[in-house]
Amino acid sequence: VQLQASGGGSVQPGGALRLSCAASGFRVDDYDIGWFRQAPPNEREGISCTSRDGTTYYPNSVKGRFTISRDSAKNIVYLQMRDLRPEDTAVYYCARSGGCHFPESDFDSWGPGTLVTVSS
Repeated sequence: VQLQASGGGSVQPGGALRLSCAASGFRVDDYDIGWFRQAPPNEREGISCTSRDGTTYYPNSVKGRFTISRDSAKNIVYLQMRDLRPEDTAVYYCARSGGCHFPESDFDSWGPGTLVTVSS
């Protein structure tokens, strides 16, 4: 049981990337799925979540620029990122939970993250 994040890379400010979170061993439709990021020395922060009923959540720092979506057939959750800024540079992770409103400690199936670098 694991979630694998991919799709990171280097992009200039104002650019876009689409991250993928592929699930193995379970169906993404059976869980709420969240995206998180960490840029040392900062703590890991939640940046998006999609609940099983279709509700999505974003903090103000990414609202209007990031969009989370599911592809049930492919068992993947995407994070479309637009208008990227240098402060978006981080390692991005995805994880599952019984509820988007649950604390981060209740998320599991963390896989290796994917690095996003935004720089000119």
